[in-house]
Amino acid sequence: MHTPNPQELQRIALLLEAESSQLRKFLDLLEREEAVLISADTDGLLSITKEKNERYRQLQHLHDDRSILAARLGHGRGDTAMRALCARMPRALARWDEVLSLAAQARERNHINGQLISKHLQHNQAALSVLLTAADHPQLYDAGGHSRPSGGGRMLGSA
Repeated sequence: MHTPNPQELQRIALLLEAESSQLRKFLDLLEREEAVLISADTDGLLSITKEKNERYRQLQHLHDDRSILAARLGHGRGDTAMRALCARMPRALARWDEVLSLAAQARERNHINGQLISKHLQHNQAALSVLLTAADHPQLYDAGGHSRPSGGGRMLGSA
């Protein structure tokens, strides 16, 4: 482990600022996703899903850059490593705490949204099951709207 130079410390601080900002935006997006799920707006959900995937990639990139830099500086990749790197930078340390808090909130909100999606899926599968069951019953009307006898057997009294 070597002592980071000012440029390396500045890079860590900038990455934490960017990660915190992106997590806030991601959290806002998850809140919008929840509202769309509650309102069952399928078109809105498709749009949000695309944006959510892009934000996630951005967050992953920032996380990877920060983790690689911390590891290269000999500090490892976890909370202890970040606290050691930010020990003399109170603002960066505050951003690190913010990143941890925002990430926990995003994880919880994403879990809630997953439960909402699961409920919608259960409802849709139940509706599909009803439709499929109904499809197994013979049609009661022909194409002209005339009633059709049900059952395929002989009429009573016929030979």
